[in-house]
Amino acid sequence: MSGCRAEPSQWPIAGYGARMSELPPEESKAPSPGDFPAAVRNPREVLLFGITPPRAETAPDRISEIAARTLARVEALPVDALVLYDITDEADRNAAPRPFPFASMLDPGDYLGEQLAGWDRPAIVYRAVGKYREDELTEWLAAAPDNVLTVFVGSSSSDAEVSTTLPRALELHREVRPSLPLGGVTIPERHSSRGDEHERLLRKQHGGAGFFISQIVYDIGAAKNLASDYRYAVVEDELDPAPLIFTLSLCGSDKTLSFLEWLGVRVPSWVRNEIVHADDPLKWSRQHALNAARELTDFCRYLGIPFGFNIESVSSRRVEIEAAEELTHEVAALLERD
Repeated sequence: MSGCRAEPSQWPIAGYGARMSELPPEESKAPSPGDFPAAVRNPREVLLFGITPPRAETAPDRISEIAARTLARVEALPVDALVLYDITDEADRNAAPRPFPFASMLDPGDYLGEQLAGWDRPAIVYRAVGKYREDELTEWLAAAPDNVLTVFVGSSSSDAEVSTTLPRALELHREVRPSLPLGGVTIPERHSSRGDEHERLLRKQHGGAGFFISQIVYDIGAAKNLASDYRYAVVEDELDPAPLIFTLSLCGSDKTLSFLEWLGVRVPSWVRNEIVHADDPLKWSRQHALNAARELTDFCRYLGIPFGFNIESVSSRRVEIEAAEELTHEVAALLERD
């Protein structure tokens, strides 16, 4: 039923695609999303809610206060899983000044396990693998709870110094905890400029990725192009299509808009114009995000691929937090989740 909370045992990350599921197991060319545990199977359309942990410099009593409020908020949302981001500076990816100063955050895995221990649905913990030594990643992989999934993220620049490379992190995943559901990042803008993002998804899927979460989507056309090219690529490769989860994030000010663009999010000029000139930029961007969800929902259903949305809420402004929650309910009403 649209808008209803999915129980943890129903969270949809696996079990799709007719061609691959009809083949005998020995003919499979890559790990299928169907290899995922029962806790992350069916229905087909998924809704996530993404947050960041508090700043590392935050006082312990304040962390507890923030966590209690956060838990109360997200438990009331009709989402299938919580996403916890792992933040890095990313200054090496862009020579322009960062619109907002960088601040280190608490470790997302620790924050989930300690301050958000009351969360009883699945959680997706991002890992910016370059921040961690091999022994640190190994320890976390071995100890992660059964309701946790992960997304490994590589460095933002080939020139960045890293403790662990993304290829090595993927090796550690296979060696230490191959049963831990693994997702990948996808960037529709990169598909617009290079035309090969669907091939990246295939390589990641062959490497064990069972779902993909996009960078923030403001360019709906780029997201549709990627979904279409990926759909026909998996048919040719005789793979089940893995879920494509599109991230939606609101923009309430010119400065936030500049930060999105600094991060590499492509905001079409017509969208930028409307946000800049709107009497209420936050309201306008929320309507745009909802329209994007409608259009992508219709298109992915037409393609017959599993999909979903990740509503990102990383602002500390109350009005933006509430707007993200309202968008979550609106998007939930669009999805078929029974």
